[in-house]
Amino acid sequence: MHRRQFNSISTRALAGSSMASLLALTHHHALALTLADLTKGEASQGLKLALEKGALAAVGNLGKLDGFLLNDKVRIPLPGFLEKAAGLLKTLGQGAKVDELVTSMNRAAEAAVPQARDLLVGAVKSMSVDDAKKILSGGDNSVTTYFSDKTRAPLGSKFLPIVTKAIEKVGLADKYNEIVGKASDFGLMKKEDANIQQYVTGKSLDGLYLMIGEEEKKIRQDPVGTGSAILKKVFGAL
Repeated sequence: MHRRQFNSISTRALAGSSMASLLALTHHHALALTLADLTKGEASQGLKLALEKGALAAVGNLGKLDGFLLNDKVRIPLPGFLEKAAGLLKTLGQGAKVDELVTSMNRAAEAAVPQARDLLVGAVKSMSVDDAKKILSGGDNSVTTYFSDKTRAPLGSKFLPIVTKAIEKVGLADKYNEIVGKASDFGLMKKEDANIQQYVTGKSLDGLYLMIGEEEKKIRQDPVGTGSAILKKVFGAL
């Protein structure tokens, strides 16, 4: 190869390498600027939109047939020692009754969850800038903690009568409460698990908050996929 041709190729290669480095540096600075330029209002707006989307998606996914029952992350099992004893009960010919009780608990949760929609959306809309900051800078449980703090008590009051009505359809409810009530007196299970209605209500809320957190993680991981400019700006910068 002639020296002049070699020098020309080397120059172009060096220029290409320099351009690639410059583009990488520019991208880095653009990201830094995006982070720096986000106002508190934008961050709060983006997070509110993300949480509302996540909350509504969670309600929609859980508040339907098999939303709890076929979801291993939130499926409600028998509590305490009864879960461990379920295998023995099945060998004694009580398998159908055990399955019926587990199914009814999860059906109760599925029936109750849609009632959470308005309260969850209200909790998002009333979120302060400080609340948003805590969530954005918090860990994996920050979303769950926020919703639990803001809505667990009122949602528990709304869920309980729905759960109770659904559980009453199964004749084992009173028998369950009688058995586990005695078990709790001997320290074999938690007091809050001694009433099936209270137990299912609590597990329903745990599952709901867990799935809201899961939905919010999806938005953090793929903000572009949401189709929202503000979500792309906020979460794309994090």
